[in-house]
Amino acid sequence: MSKSSRMAVVAWLLAVVYYFFQYTLRSCPSVMMPELSQAFGISALAVASMVALFYYGYSPFSLVAGAALDRLGARKVIPFGTAAVGIGALLFSTGNQTIGSIGRILQGAGGVFALIGAIYIANRHFSATKAATLIGATQMFGMAGGSAGQFAVGPLIGAGVSCQSFWIGMGVAGIAIGFLLWFLMPKDEPVKQEGSWVKNATNAFKVVFTNPQSILCGLIAGLLFIPTTIFDMIWGVRFLQDAHGFDFGSAVMRSASVPFGWIIGCPLLGFISDRIGRRKPVIIGGAVVLLACLSWILYGRVGIFPPFSIGIVTGIASGAAMLPYTVIKEANPPQFSGTATGVVNFINFTLSALLGPVFGWILVKVTGPSADMEMIHYQVAFKPLLYGVAIAIVLTLILKETGPAAKKFRTERKFKP
Repeated sequence: MSKSSRMAVVAWLLAVVYYFFQYTLRSCPSVMMPELSQAFGISALAVASMVALFYYGYSPFSLVAGAALDRLGARKVIPFGTAAVGIGALLFSTGNQTIGSIGRILQGAGGVFALIGAIYIANRHFSATKAATLIGATQMFGMAGGSAGQFAVGPLIGAGVSCQSFWIGMGVAGIAIGFLLWFLMPKDEPVKQEGSWVKNATNAFKVVFTNPQSILCGLIAGLLFIPTTIFDMIWGVRFLQDAHGFDFGSAVMRSASVPFGWIIGCPLLGFISDRIGRRKPVIIGGAVVLLACLSWILYGRVGIFPPFSIGIVTGIASGAAMLPYTVIKEANPPQFSGTATGVVNFINFTLSALLGPVFGWILVKVTGPSADMEMIHYQVAFKPLLYGVAIAIVLTLILKETGPAAKKFRTERKFKP
């Protein structure tokens, strides 16, 4: 392995460690909803809305991150994003609703540089035939953090560790990781571009946003992500306690099985896609399995399948949501790879940012005066998730295939005598 290849591997690994960390902070509020409600002095619905503010920072800064990486390179951008996540965690520890809300937005704004940075490095320095596998592996690390944010943090909170102490510790860790990234991440010269930064960024956004493939990729990814980002990571533990009567520890472990499934599904589905050279069949296959799993979670009986199996399969299937990140890169000019990743991330998590409070509002609305939430209430509130996955399948049918096998077929057909 050449020196440049080793440096690329180091840079990618550092970026995915950062992604693991920020995903831990993204998912951990689901295991401390009552404690956060008490710490901030607000209702569970208000806490859920406050936690969802993460996506109000994550979504718009997806565009900033992509353009900044294309212009400045990874080393000049990623460490500052990590430090921002740490500062956001410190603000969230204050117990003040306004300051905590700003902190949660800052966690999202800084956290987005992890995924886009890791994908940017993979696209710039590794073979296109391994793109889906590497992007899937990147998400594997993220979901490992998402799983740790539930099954590792849950026992800590259950053992009596205060929310304030936890968030202070994570804030200090985030700032320390930022400094570590600054010193260890190798220099990466960005693509030289003529003209002003604003003009180049505007041109890149114009090219990507006016490509219908880009919009389809963002919508498909968002509709496949929402069951994880909203249902599992915000309401999952509460759902299992209210609807099925699980104790806190069991609910945490079952909810954490979904991101654990992502650890398997993201690299696996990416590998399958690269192996067959096609993206659409894998996206559709994963979406169909996800639709079946969500239907069972909302309407099936507990105890028919082994514990954790449905959650793990749900996570594996929803790993298909990462494949549009590969498609959008292949459907746009290579010099705009960072911008393209930012755009798909922006559309994806804008859906989560906008719909997160809506699901919470519906849940409270159908519950009525009673504070007790039952299975029927969750069924009514989250039934639209099923429609969303079905729409994602339809949109994937419209999507143009960009995999290497399809490109090879089109080239051979074009030059066939």
